[in-house]
Amino acid sequence: MAVLSAGLDVELREIKLKEKPEAFLKASPSATVPNLQACDLNFDKSLDIMFWALGQRDPHGLFNMPDIGMTLIAQNDGPFKTALDHTKYAVRYPDLDPQLERNKASDFVQSVNARLTENSFLTGDRPTLADIAIFPFVRQFANIDRSWFDAQPWTDVIIWLDGFLQSTEFQAAMIKIPVWFDGSHAYLFGHASD
Repeated sequence: MAVLSAGLDVELREIKLKEKPEAFLKASPSATVPNLQACDLNFDKSLDIMFWALGQRDPHGLFNMPDIGMTLIAQNDGPFKTALDHTKYAVRYPDLDPQLERNKASDFVQSVNARLTENSFLTGDRPTLADIAIFPFVRQFANIDRSWFDAQPWTDVIIWLDGFLQSTEFQAAMIKIPVWFDGSHAYLFGHASD
């Protein structure tokens, strides 16, 4: 969504993670998605890609946010993402209690809800980088069990999340493209089913 917001043209290559093409493996040092190549630059973390895109052009002022925005992103990318993965992929972590991990993730969502009771977005009355960086992970958490998620006392999070999910920008970002199997170059590799 940051790339779309910046109005940048990129060539998107959808791949199957179980059948990673050789060109992708050469492009991505970590062999993970997303991966962005731009000239001599190579990024394989979503936040780095967002910084790059908005550093090129930021017509909606997504970078213009108070310091709490970066604090929220760090909490999202650290403890929340860890608890999310432990919940979403519980079979990979048999030594962990999935309910305890879901509770840890829920604590972060509750803190987001508390912020959203004061404002329409995480840092004020308009979306910023914090919203764009965090809502996809809240979406993943919600999609583990959407009925359970919707029954929780975080109405403001649900409204905030659904606003992004129903936006034309999100619909454009999530458009399905054919899986790419071969090619000599690619600028942005991704896997949209998460």
